[in-house]
Amino acid sequence: MNQPKIQTLGELKQANYTYQSVKDELRKNLIQNIKDNRSSFEGIIGFEDTVIPQIERAILSQHNINLLGLRGQAKTRIARAMLDLLDEWIPVVKGSSINDDPFQPVSNFAKKIIQEKGDETPVEWLHKSDRFAEKLATPDVSVADLIGDIDPIKAANLKLSYSDERVIHYGMIPRANRCIFVINELPDLQARIQVALFNILQEGDIQIRGFNLRLPLDLQFVFTANPEDYTNRGSIVTPLKDRIGSQILTHYPETIEIAKQITSQEAKAIEERNQHIIIPEVAKDLLEQISFEARKSEYVDVKSGVSARLSISALENLMSTAERRSLLNQDQSTSIRLMDFNGIIPAITGKIELLYEGEQAGADQVAEILLEKAMQSVFKKHFPEIKKLEKEGEKNEYSDIMQWFAEGNDIELLDNASNDEYELSLKSSEALNQFIKKHLSVANENFFKELVLWNLCIFQKLDKNKITNGYQFKDMLSDYLKNL
Repeated sequence: MNQPKIQTLGELKQANYTYQSVKDELRKNLIQNIKDNRSSFEGIIGFEDTVIPQIERAILSQHNINLLGLRGQAKTRIARAMLDLLDEWIPVVKGSSINDDPFQPVSNFAKKIIQEKGDETPVEWLHKSDRFAEKLATPDVSVADLIGDIDPIKAANLKLSYSDERVIHYGMIPRANRCIFVINELPDLQARIQVALFNILQEGDIQIRGFNLRLPLDLQFVFTANPEDYTNRGSIVTPLKDRIGSQILTHYPETIEIAKQITSQEAKAIEERNQHIIIPEVAKDLLEQISFEARKSEYVDVKSGVSARLSISALENLMSTAERRSLLNQDQSTSIRLMDFNGIIPAITGKIELLYEGEQAGADQVAEILLEKAMQSVFKKHFPEIKKLEKEGEKNEYSDIMQWFAEGNDIELLDNASNDEYELSLKSSEALNQFIKKHLSVANENFFKELVLWNLCIFQKLDKNKITNGYQFKDMLSDYLKNL
């Protein structure tokens, strides 16, 4: 939509413009979207039946909002998505530092120019993309940053006394008048700074160095907070919580399918790479399962949260691992292998907060444990259970595979093996080939073959030796005897 051509207050009156507050705009446009059965929060996945209805109710109630949730739960993204509910353009008095509406001026500057010029008051237009202000709450944030302060340089240049309102330099909040203003990590804001927000939220009064200004600011506040911050770093003072209309709890994806959609949407899309690297669906399941395992692990501080960014960064690393291998071998295309998951360890270690037990084990070791747990969970969905204890001579689904290894055979899988070398290694066991054919009727059977081998090792049915540039899968007893 093009910017309106109206340039004066008089033209604005002729166009029958009527003032609306930012909360009125949000409410009006949300109502229209609901009537048209159109989503107001495109790209926010997994909250359709939980968080989004609560946000819509808060907007309809014209509430300021506090989004409470662990890291990586799309809190800031939700706040930014609210921009789409604003009108495309709004008029402001030209030159105003706080976006004064020509019909509802609040600053001394706007009132004076309208009084002097009347219908000839110049008007400019503000696009909705410029109506979003965001501040990360840190301990060093001051009242002057948020509300404002006296500007001695302005006072000197304009030869004004400190009793003149024109010496005031407005802070971020007044400058975000008629906008959506987001304060991230609210508990990190010092209590005395939170107190300065009381009147802005409730009455619209602000006080700057003795100036008691009646500024009825028009703002939609959105706060974000991590519940863990309440004990670790600070808290939201009770009177401030009382003035925030709606507190809404966010959450992590509830299913693997939803998690896959989020990761696919957010991961960097490199077209050249995506064209020649195949990602089996089971590999995507395994990737997301790692986050699910981390969120219930005894090694990980689950109160701190396991961000969705873990899966996003891990997918990017996974793709890059396969890409590097294909470049080394000059393969035109390749498929993700289970071996490639060793390349995502750096994406895991930096995104999980460890408990004491995890610190003792080490971040890399915990990442490998989480990967093995995820392998077990995915394995159970496709194959029969591997029993830890069996009667002597009793045959099971895996007996033929283990017998093949017991006869002295082994399988070596190298990190940078070419497609042909990799497939040849996995095809060497006819027992493994027949097992996969019996239990699966899907493509990417090589990935599943690896999954079987790794799980047989996890359940101590086979031995997995780390070699210089890969892994060797062997029979446990024959390997033990050989070492003796």
